[in-house]
Amino acid sequence: MTTFVSRALTAAALALGVTLTAAAQAQQVKPTLYKRIGGYDALAAVLDDFVPRLVTDPLVGKYFVGAGKDTQMHIRQMALDFFCNITGGPCLYIGRPMKTAHTGLGINEAEWDAGVRHFQATLDKFKVPQPEREELVAAVARLKTDIVEKK
Repeated sequence: MTTFVSRALTAAALALGVTLTAAAQAQQVKPTLYKRIGGYDALAAVLDDFVPRLVTDPLVGKYFVGAGKDTQMHIRQMALDFFCNITGGPCLYIGRPMKTAHTGLGINEAEWDAGVRHFQATLDKFKVPQPEREELVAAVARLKTDIVEKK
């Protein structure tokens, strides 16, 4: 009888171990978007390409008139911290909320679309894989209501 109980307990313990292992594997979290796109340096490279595209664009460049290189670098750094934060990275974004930062600028649909095209061109340049690209574009799209002013 003792052998039977011992075998039953061993079988139960093994079953529990297998169940716990399966549960632990199921709980393994997919790496953050931040990690999947290459982390801080990858985001910095993206912003180093994206911000100059905006600054020199005939449609949206007007929002950067009078912004010296130092101010442009500040804008780039704030954008880098923002993207790092929203993609699950360790950065703390200490800038103003998007709505506050863009209210009164009068950014319209055409200007928004130009910015999105530049962002997509930058993602193309760096060959960002489709799943991560879709997540990044979706993250940017969520900002539209805070940036584009309704007429």
